[in-house]
Amino acid sequence: MLAFIDEQRGQGRAVESVCRVLREQGCQIAARTYRKWRSARPAARTITDAQVVDAVRTVAWTTDVHGRRKLAPEGLYGRRKMTALLRGSTMAGASAGSVDRAMRLLGLSGVRRDVKVRTTIPAKDGKRAGDLLDRDFSAAAPNKVWVTDFTYCRTWAGWVYVAFIVDVFAQRIVAWHASTSKQTELVMVPLRMALWERDREGQPAVPGELIHHSDAGSQYTSILLTEHLALEEILPSIGSVGDAYDNALMESINGLYKAECIRTTVFHDGPYKTIADVEFATAGWVDWYNNRRLHSTLGNVPPIKFEQAHYATLNREPQPA
Repeated sequence: MLAFIDEQRGQGRAVESVCRVLREQGCQIAARTYRKWRSARPAARTITDAQVVDAVRTVAWTTDVHGRRKLAPEGLYGRRKMTALLRGSTMAGASAGSVDRAMRLLGLSGVRRDVKVRTTIPAKDGKRAGDLLDRDFSAAAPNKVWVTDFTYCRTWAGWVYVAFIVDVFAQRIVAWHASTSKQTELVMVPLRMALWERDREGQPAVPGELIHHSDAGSQYTSILLTEHLALEEILPSIGSVGDAYDNALMESINGLYKAECIRTTVFHDGPYKTIADVEFATAGWVDWYNNRRLHSTLGNVPPIKFEQAHYATLNREPQPA
């Protein structure tokens, strides 16, 4: 409103006339109120905060040879290091509070170092579904029990996480997804893919008859996944925290994936540079695993063939008497 009155004043209109028109339009402001606002000086903290924001912006970003702005190494600093940097260079009187506010305003939080990459991180509130399997990884038919988990591998571009969903009946991988992020979408995508794939094959999951079993990672206890399972009428099942045996089948398949795909050059020549290399190798391994790899627990037949034999038995044509 102040800017509007300033603009009208610049065009030669009186403040009283402008305020009268504004009041007629429902904006209650008097001429003396405008003049009071106009003469008021901003608080000292407001001025200091603005200066600190400019200083942090200057040191946190840089410009490359192509003229594009990118995060500078100093942009990785946390509040304490950023405060020390400003105090030793451009703003000796910068306070920790003003730097903290500036960094939050600019979306900077500082990089954090982890001791190791963790994939199973329990939810903070500790709320999750019960364990419906109790380490019994068997099923009488397909689409009765699905187990899921994700693992990780290193590439030149950073960590890549690969999530799998396996049908317990034939140990078939019904869906997988690779991502550079461990957010909930990593486990949501393969669930949607698995449901679509089963429906496309003409063998959709029956509502209320499918169990979705996972570990206690925060991705699998998230509200988003829990609501999606409820929407599809899939029964959630979650093992205990820090117990690999509660999801032993998926731990075994993750181990096979690492040993047979990631740590060999069978499915990909040379090192993994980007997520595209991981996806290419994983696609080849999953195709071989499902269609050609012999599984001793299935009588040395591939999962696809084992499933086909099951459905062939159910659809057997009646023999003449």
